[in-house]
Amino acid sequence: MTAPTINGTRYPQPIEDLLSAARDLDLPDGEVFPSRNRLMREFRIGAPKAGELLALLKTTPDAPPVDTIDPATTDPAPAPAAPEPVLPVVPDPTPAPQITPPEPVEQVAPVSRPDTPAPPAPARSAVVWPVVLLALPAFVAIWSGWVGLGGLTGFGIVHPLPGIWDSFSINSAITLPIGVETYGAYALYVWLSGRVPERARRFAKWSALGSLAIGALGQVAYHLLEAAGVTSAPWWITTAVACLPVAVLGMGAALAHLVRTHD
Repeated sequence: MTAPTINGTRYPQPIEDLLSAARDLDLPDGEVFPSRNRLMREFRIGAPKAGELLALLKTTPDAPPVDTIDPATTDPAPAPAAPEPVLPVVPDPTPAPQITPPEPVEQVAPVSRPDTPAPPAPARSAVVWPVVLLALPAFVAIWSGWVGLGGLTGFGIVHPLPGIWDSFSINSAITLPIGVETYGAYALYVWLSGRVPERARRFAKWSALGSLAIGALGQVAYHLLEAAGVTSAPWWITTAVACLPVAVLGMGAALAHLVRTHD
Protein backbone atom coordinates (compact mmCIF):
# COMPACT_ATOMS: atom_id res chain seq x y z
CA MET A 1 0.00 0.00 0.00
CA THR A 2 1.43 3.37 -1.06
CA ALA A 3 0.76 6.91 0.03
CA PRO A 4 -1.13 8.19 -2.99
CA THR A 5 -3.88 5.56 -2.61
CA ILE A 6 -4.40 5.71 1.15
CA ASN A 7 -8.17 5.70 1.78
CA GLY A 8 -8.65 5.82 -1.96
CA THR A 9 -7.57 9.48 -2.44
CA ARG A 10 -4.47 11.25 -3.73
CA TYR A 11 -4.91 14.36 -1.62
CA PRO A 12 -2.57 15.05 1.36
CA GLN A 13 -3.43 12.69 4.21
CA PRO A 14 -3.54 13.52 7.91
CA ILE A 15 -0.58 12.45 9.99
CA GLU A 16 -2.74 9.95 11.92
CA ASP A 17 -3.62 8.09 8.71
CA LEU A 18 -0.03 8.09 7.53
CA LEU A 19 1.09 6.70 10.91
CA SER A 20 -0.74 3.39 10.44
CA ALA A 21 0.46 3.11 6.85
CA ALA A 22 4.04 3.72 7.96
CA ARG A 23 3.83 0.87 10.47
CA ASP A 24 2.72 -1.52 7.70
CA LEU A 25 5.75 -0.78 5.49
CA ASP A 26 8.03 -3.69 4.72
CA LEU A 27 11.40 -2.99 6.27
CA PRO A 28 14.67 -4.69 5.39
CA ASP A 29 16.30 -6.95 7.92
CA GLY A 30 17.95 -5.02 10.73
CA GLU A 31 15.79 -1.87 10.37
CA VAL A 32 13.26 -1.03 13.05
CA PHE A 33 11.90 2.23 11.62
CA PRO A 34 11.81 3.47 8.06
CA SER A 35 14.13 6.35 7.22
CA ARG A 36 12.82 9.84 6.73
CA ASN A 37 13.81 9.76 3.06
CA ARG A 38 11.77 6.62 2.53
CA LEU A 39 8.76 8.18 4.23
CA MET A 40 9.09 11.19 1.94
CA ARG A 41 9.36 8.93 -1.11
CA GLU A 42 6.59 6.44 -0.15
CA PHE A 43 4.00 8.98 0.97
CA ARG A 44 5.16 11.93 -1.15
CA ILE A 45 5.37 14.29 1.75
CA GLY A 46 7.83 16.98 2.67
CA ALA A 47 10.77 16.75 5.03
CA PRO A 48 9.01 18.45 8.01
CA LYS A 49 6.00 16.10 7.79
CA ALA A 50 8.25 13.05 7.31
CA GLY A 51 10.25 14.04 10.43
CA GLU A 52 7.07 14.44 12.44
CA LEU A 53 5.79 11.05 11.23
CA LEU A 54 9.09 9.36 12.16
CA ALA A 55 8.97 10.94 15.63
CA LEU A 56 5.45 9.58 16.16
CA LEU A 57 6.59 6.09 15.10
CA LYS A 58 9.32 6.21 17.73
CA THR A 59 7.14 7.55 20.55
CA THR A 60 3.95 5.49 20.11
CA PRO A 61 3.34 2.48 22.43
CA ASP A 62 3.81 0.05 19.55
CA ALA A 63 7.38 1.29 19.02
CA PRO A 64 10.15 -1.16 19.99
CA PRO A 65 12.58 -0.39 22.81
CA VAL A 66 15.04 2.33 22.20
CA ASP A 67 18.09 0.03 22.66
CA THR A 68 17.01 -2.03 19.64
CA ILE A 69 17.01 0.94 17.33
CA ASP A 70 19.82 0.99 14.82
CA PRO A 71 21.19 4.56 14.75
CA ALA A 72 22.54 4.07 11.23
CA THR A 73 19.06 3.50 9.74
CA THR A 74 17.19 6.26 11.52
CA ASP A 75 17.24 9.94 11.10
CA PRO A 76 17.38 11.82 14.38
CA ALA A 77 14.51 14.17 14.78
CA PRO A 78 15.37 17.63 16.02
CA ALA A 79 14.19 18.27 19.55
CA PRO A 80 11.71 21.09 19.72
CA ALA A 81 13.21 24.15 21.31
CA ALA A 82 11.48 25.11 24.52
CA PRO A 83 10.59 28.79 24.63
CA GLU A 84 12.45 30.70 27.27
CA PRO A 85 10.25 32.22 29.95
CA VAL A 86 9.84 35.93 29.64
CA LEU A 87 9.99 37.80 32.90
CA PRO A 88 7.55 40.64 33.31
CA VAL A 89 9.09 44.08 33.23
CA VAL A 90 8.54 45.91 36.46
CA PRO A 91 8.71 49.70 36.10
CA ASP A 92 11.34 51.42 38.20
CA PRO A 93 9.58 53.55 40.82
CA THR A 94 12.61 55.84 41.10
CA PRO A 95 11.95 59.02 39.07
CA ALA A 96 14.41 59.84 36.35
CA PRO A 97 16.91 62.56 37.31
CA GLN A 98 16.36 65.92 35.74
CA ILE A 99 19.21 67.06 33.53
CA THR A 100 20.02 70.74 33.81
CA PRO A 101 21.46 72.24 30.62
CA PRO A 102 24.92 73.72 31.11
CA GLU A 103 25.23 77.46 31.24
CA PRO A 104 26.78 79.06 28.18
CA VAL A 105 30.47 79.80 28.59
CA GLU A 106 31.60 83.24 27.63
CA GLN A 107 34.07 83.38 24.80
CA VAL A 108 37.44 84.42 26.10
CA ALA A 109 39.82 86.07 23.69
CA PRO A 110 43.14 84.20 23.58
CA VAL A 111 45.99 86.06 25.17
CA SER A 112 49.26 85.72 23.33
CA ARG A 113 52.65 85.76 24.96
CA PRO A 114 54.52 89.06 24.94
CA ASP A 115 57.33 87.62 22.87
CA THR A 116 55.00 86.12 20.23
CA PRO A 117 55.27 88.11 16.98
CA ALA A 118 51.94 89.43 15.76
CA PRO A 119 50.89 88.47 12.23
CA PRO A 120 51.58 91.25 9.74
CA ALA A 121 48.62 93.33 8.72
CA PRO A 122 47.56 93.00 5.09
CA ALA A 123 49.40 95.55 3.00
CA ARG A 124 47.30 98.07 1.15
CA SER A 125 48.15 98.70 -2.45
CA ALA A 126 49.50 102.16 -3.22
CA VAL A 127 47.32 104.55 -5.16
CA VAL A 128 48.39 105.31 -8.73
CA TRP A 129 46.43 108.44 -9.49
CA PRO A 130 49.38 110.76 -8.58
CA VAL A 131 51.26 109.21 -11.50
CA VAL A 132 48.73 110.80 -13.84
CA LEU A 133 49.49 114.25 -12.45
CA LEU A 134 53.21 113.60 -12.83
CA ALA A 135 52.84 112.24 -16.34
CA LEU A 136 50.84 115.15 -17.77
CA PRO A 137 53.53 117.85 -17.58
CA ALA A 138 56.24 115.32 -18.44
CA PHE A 139 54.25 114.26 -21.49
CA VAL A 140 53.96 117.87 -22.71
CA ALA A 141 57.68 118.60 -22.26
CA ILE A 142 58.87 115.30 -23.75
CA TRP A 143 56.48 115.50 -26.68
CA SER A 144 57.47 119.04 -27.59
CA GLY A 145 61.19 118.27 -27.19
CA TRP A 146 61.15 115.20 -29.45
CA VAL A 147 58.97 116.87 -32.05
CA GLY A 148 61.27 119.91 -32.05
CA LEU A 149 64.40 117.74 -32.33
CA GLY A 150 62.76 115.80 -35.14
CA GLY A 151 62.21 119.04 -37.02
CA LEU A 152 65.92 119.92 -36.65
CA THR A 153 67.01 116.48 -37.93
CA GLY A 154 64.84 116.26 -41.06
CA PHE A 155 61.58 114.87 -39.69
CA GLY A 156 58.52 116.80 -40.89
CA ILE A 157 55.27 116.68 -42.82
CA VAL A 158 54.87 113.59 -45.01
CA HIS A 159 52.05 112.18 -47.13
CA PRO A 160 51.92 108.44 -46.26
CA LEU A 161 49.13 107.61 -48.78
CA PRO A 162 50.07 109.21 -52.11
CA GLY A 163 47.63 108.45 -54.90
CA ILE A 164 45.16 107.02 -52.37
CA TRP A 165 44.56 109.93 -50.04
CA ASP A 166 46.66 112.85 -51.22
CA SER A 167 45.27 115.31 -48.69
CA PHE A 168 46.23 113.09 -45.74
CA SER A 169 49.47 114.20 -44.09
CA ILE A 170 51.26 113.49 -40.85
CA ASN A 171 54.29 114.94 -39.07
CA SER A 172 56.81 112.10 -38.82
CA ALA A 173 58.46 113.78 -35.83
CA ILE A 174 55.74 112.31 -33.54
CA THR A 175 57.22 108.85 -34.09
CA LEU A 176 60.12 109.79 -31.81
CA PRO A 177 58.21 110.41 -28.54
CA ILE A 178 55.74 107.63 -29.24
CA GLY A 179 58.43 105.05 -29.99
CA VAL A 180 61.21 105.91 -27.55
CA GLU A 181 59.21 106.90 -24.48
CA THR A 182 56.50 104.25 -24.86
CA TYR A 183 59.08 101.50 -25.14
CA GLY A 184 60.96 102.86 -22.13
CA ALA A 185 57.80 102.80 -19.98
CA TYR A 186 56.86 99.28 -21.14
CA ALA A 187 60.36 97.86 -20.57
CA LEU A 188 60.40 99.44 -17.10
CA TYR A 189 57.10 97.75 -16.29
CA VAL A 190 58.34 94.34 -17.47
CA TRP A 191 61.53 94.72 -15.44
CA LEU A 192 59.80 95.62 -12.18
CA SER A 193 56.81 93.26 -12.50
CA GLY A 194 58.85 90.14 -11.63
CA ARG A 195 56.43 87.93 -13.59
CA VAL A 196 58.61 87.21 -16.62
CA PRO A 197 61.54 84.83 -17.23
CA GLU A 198 64.95 85.93 -16.04
CA ARG A 199 66.30 86.58 -19.55
CA ALA A 200 63.36 88.82 -20.39
CA ARG A 201 63.68 90.64 -17.08
CA ARG A 202 67.39 91.25 -17.59
CA PHE A 203 66.87 92.49 -21.17
CA ALA A 204 63.98 94.73 -20.07
CA LYS A 205 66.13 96.21 -17.30
CA TRP A 206 69.01 97.32 -19.51
CA SER A 207 66.87 98.36 -22.46
CA ALA A 208 64.60 100.42 -20.17
CA LEU A 209 67.58 102.21 -18.66
CA GLY A 210 69.04 102.78 -22.13
CA SER A 211 65.74 104.09 -23.49
CA LEU A 212 65.34 106.53 -20.61
CA ALA A 213 68.95 107.70 -21.07
CA ILE A 214 68.42 108.24 -24.81
CA GLY A 215 65.24 110.17 -24.05
CA ALA A 216 67.11 112.41 -21.64
CA LEU A 217 69.92 112.99 -24.16
CA GLY A 218 67.36 113.86 -26.82
CA GLN A 219 65.78 116.48 -24.60
CA VAL A 220 69.20 117.94 -23.74
CA ALA A 221 70.24 118.06 -27.42
CA TYR A 222 67.05 119.82 -28.46
CA HIS A 223 67.24 122.49 -25.78
CA LEU A 224 70.94 123.15 -26.45
CA LEU A 225 70.35 123.49 -30.19
CA GLU A 226 67.30 125.67 -29.64
CA ALA A 227 69.14 127.91 -27.19
CA ALA A 228 72.04 128.28 -29.65
CA GLY A 229 69.69 129.27 -32.48
CA VAL A 230 70.67 126.28 -34.62
CA THR A 231 68.17 125.56 -37.37
CA SER A 232 69.72 122.28 -38.53
CA ALA A 233 71.25 119.67 -36.23
CA PRO A 234 74.77 118.34 -36.84
CA TRP A 235 75.09 115.18 -38.90
CA TRP A 236 75.96 112.90 -36.00
CA ILE A 237 72.84 114.00 -34.07
CA THR A 238 70.74 113.55 -37.21
CA THR A 239 72.22 110.06 -37.72
CA ALA A 240 71.48 109.01 -34.16
CA VAL A 241 67.92 110.38 -34.20
CA ALA A 242 67.19 108.75 -37.57
CA CYS A 243 68.17 105.31 -36.20
CA LEU A 244 65.90 105.54 -33.15
CA PRO A 245 62.66 104.22 -34.78
CA VAL A 246 64.51 101.16 -36.14
CA ALA A 247 66.21 100.51 -32.78
CA VAL A 248 62.90 100.80 -30.90
CA LEU A 249 61.24 98.35 -33.30
CA GLY A 250 64.03 95.81 -32.80
CA MET A 251 64.07 96.08 -29.01
CA GLY A 252 60.27 95.87 -28.80
CA ALA A 253 60.15 92.71 -30.93
CA ALA A 254 62.98 91.10 -28.92
CA LEU A 255 61.33 91.91 -25.57
CA ALA A 256 57.97 90.55 -26.73
CA HIS A 257 59.69 87.29 -27.77
CA LEU A 258 61.57 86.92 -24.47
CA VAL A 259 58.45 87.56 -22.41
CA ARG A 260 56.73 84.56 -24.02
CA THR A 261 59.61 82.11 -23.50
CA HIS A 262 59.65 79.60 -20.64
CA ASP A 263 63.37 79.47 -19.90
